[in-house]
Amino acid sequence: MAKIIAILLFFVFLFLSLIHVYWAFGGKWGTKGVYPTPDAQTPPKNPGIVPTLIVAVGLFGFGIFYLIKVRIVSAVLPLWLEKYGLWILMTIFTVRAIGDFKYLGFFKKIKNTKFGQNDTHYFAPLCLIIGILTLLIAVTG
Repeated sequence: MAKIIAILLFFVFLFLSLIHVYWAFGGKWGTKGVYPTPDAQTPPKNPGIVPTLIVAVGLFGFGIFYLIKVRIVSAVLPLWLEKYGLWILMTIFTVRAIGDFKYLGFFKKIKNTKFGQNDTHYFAPLCLIIGILTLLIAVTG
């Protein structure tokens, strides 16, 4: 079961990574409502190419990490990452789902923006699902 979950998470993170590469090189599809703003009238501050590519590499790294943890991909990890990596990812994505109580997560205050709506319907639930699936790998894998 852990291998199936890891493969699923790998493809989720591969997709997210590829979207970020697409955006980094000027792609516009899917860019509406992906950055938080204080209100519906304030235009978002879009990051540049380098930060977007850094996020893409990080997301891809997360996906590969799951494959390493279930021994689909072979790699030597630092001991701390081997021991705590899944718990760190689970915490990151669960905390992201809960949010910052302003712009992000299920408990955000600013909900009436395009990002707020997307976060409620897509981003926060996805983060919670990633957190739960990561926990399942950690306890069963």
